[in-house]
Amino acid sequence: MIWCVEDDAGIRDIEVYALSSTGFEARGFEDGNSFWEALQTERPELVVLDVMLPGQDGVTLLRKMRASAEWADIPVIMATAKGSEYDKIQCLDLGADDYLVKPFGIMEMVSRVKAVLRRCKPRETKSMLKLEGLILNPEEHTVSVDGERVDLTYKEYELLRVFLSEPGVAFTREQLLSRVWNADYLGETRTVDMHIRTLRQKLGAYGSIIETVRNVGYRLEAKHDQ
Repeated sequence: MIWCVEDDAGIRDIEVYALSSTGFEARGFEDGNSFWEALQTERPELVVLDVMLPGQDGVTLLRKMRASAEWADIPVIMATAKGSEYDKIQCLDLGADDYLVKPFGIMEMVSRVKAVLRRCKPRETKSMLKLEGLILNPEEHTVSVDGERVDLTYKEYELLRVFLSEPGVAFTREQLLSRVWNADYLGETRTVDMHIRTLRQKLGAYGSIIETVRNVGYRLEAKHDQ
């Protein structure tokens, strides 16, 4: 939900209509007080906030939002008067994510809303894959064994990631070729065997968790035998 806080009814209606017609849910507020009251019970995805408002002005509202742990992370685009450089600098210094200079094009507003939402979208954190002392960190693209960093080639890393993602599942050599070397790879399945061998060696005591499944391929044991 995008909230548009604008005292000019004509501009406010156009903003809400433009956002709604491009796939957003949108709601308008005619003054700062009604916006602040609604904020106590609801939470927008982003606010387009005019600087000049009756009651509480936009700068005051922005300052209050950024001072609150509850609303500090809500993206805000400020609408400032043409030529008011002080307002723009003040709003950015107070934590505004972007600003629009009046009069602005409605499609420019929609484009800036989309851009700010992309920038402010929470980063998806990839979970680490672990088996006791064996840890694969997708964020850092690293592997460690009992706290010691292990240097793997890209293909070795990808093989281990496949195994750790689905422990206990038996993969054929063809499946591993498809997943790690991509579906169009036409190499021999011996390529998988060679990489498995070097991967086992580099994992040391944990190398034995990659088990050969007769007449099938390989699988990762769900538990490491010390």
